[in-house]
Amino acid sequence: MKTKTTTWWENASHDEISHRQDAMLRRFLRERVVPFTAHYGQMFRELGLDAADVGGTGDLVKLPFTSKKDLGTPKDFVIIPDEKVLKLQWSTLKLAVTHGPGGANELLERELRPIFLTSTTGRSAAPVPFLYSQHDIERLTEGGVRLMTLCRSERPWRHINAFPFAPHLAFWQAHYAGTGFGTFMVSSGGGKTMGTEGNVKLIDKIDPDAIIAMPTFLYHLLQEGAANGSRWKNLKRLVLGGEKVPAGMRRKLKALCAEMGSPGVAIMSTYGFTEAKIAWTECMPPEGGAPSGFHTYPDMAFVEVIDPDTGERVPDGQPGEIVVTPLDARGTVVLRYRTGDLIENGITYEPCPYCGRTCPRLLGKISRVSDIRELDIGKLKGTLVDFNRLENLLDDMDGMGAWQIELRKRNDDPLESDQVIVHAVAMNGSAGSLKEEIAKRFRDATEFTPNEVLIHGWEEMRKLQGVGKELKEKKVVDHRPAEN
Repeated sequence: MKTKTTTWWENASHDEISHRQDAMLRRFLRERVVPFTAHYGQMFRELGLDAADVGGTGDLVKLPFTSKKDLGTPKDFVIIPDEKVLKLQWSTLKLAVTHGPGGANELLERELRPIFLTSTTGRSAAPVPFLYSQHDIERLTEGGVRLMTLCRSERPWRHINAFPFAPHLAFWQAHYAGTGFGTFMVSSGGGKTMGTEGNVKLIDKIDPDAIIAMPTFLYHLLQEGAANGSRWKNLKRLVLGGEKVPAGMRRKLKALCAEMGSPGVAIMSTYGFTEAKIAWTECMPPEGGAPSGFHTYPDMAFVEVIDPDTGERVPDGQPGEIVVTPLDARGTVVLRYRTGDLIENGITYEPCPYCGRTCPRLLGKISRVSDIRELDIGKLKGTLVDFNRLENLLDDMDGMGAWQIELRKRNDDPLESDQVIVHAVAMNGSAGSLKEEIAKRFRDATEFTPNEVLIHGWEEMRKLQGVGKELKEKKVVDHRPAEN
């Protein structure tokens, strides 16, 4: 498939990026979003606005945010053209002049007809479908080519896509990255399709240069491979997505790769979500270098960072919530979409210190607003606990093999206090010291210690986390009964 490639996004100045994004946004709203999406057409009318009232990305503040709760009627967010209006648009008339009526119709079909669907995971709400046209598929493919380029893959390499087979962005971004880049890619379907053992055997046979997967599943995969004596000496890249990747997880993955014969493997994390219909990646760091931040594509989307409490934009380099507006999408579109993801060090337009690209980069750890939960622990009623911080804390422990945090109610009574149980796998037989270290780290980071720390073997932990069964392995589970 031939993709529409642009390169200005890599080295444009901040002023040029702003100028180009303003022009793209104006056209996008005028020709596609306002006339042809039910939700945003009604929104503009209720606000008393015309598409021309949003002259650039600075004017987006005139519009309210869109969030997951607004997506109850997914069809209202799909670009569904009115044929009479479409025929009168200048862009359509220009197509007819240059390609003839038949050619214009064919091009508009490719641009606007939905032919593909992905979906949100539906853990906290019902799954929401997001539709793609052929235009979006080409956009997804181009994003995949950029992902391969930023990770410094090479066409002769062999790649394993170990994301689960599902109508979800992670799997299909990896798939189209392979087809767009023109490289060998085997999709294993993750643990749900072949199981951990089946994936290990496949990797033994393929001897890949790169594996693309969710970090928790890949960690278990490497553990099992190492335990079985596998030697994956050809590995050069691990590309991770679908979950947070704390520094401790990177360190453990790298150590396992070295144990299996690949000491020089480079690890990159990606950031994507269904509503964006694209994923971004870090570029390849030098040996020992810290992650360079997620390189976004300014020709595809405008990224804001806002104060999650006030909704106001924050200065570059300041922490806040990520908000995304597409500039060139079709099918399902969402404007000023609040991701619920917090970026630790905000956004920067400074050149990347490793690759030199000037595209906007999201810096630091990404955490979820929803992972800050209110717990009633003993006398500490209504305590806010940041589980993002606890995940980093546990992943960063050298004696920790794998873990799960479980929330319960005392005696399973919804009116009783909350209990926090940590399930853990100890490395090198360090069960006693691991229990003490977990309690100490919890005490230092929060106002409480776990009610219990339970030590398990690897197989039992895989069952607890749902490795090979769940779309995403379960690292925090809430078993508290609901109040009647």
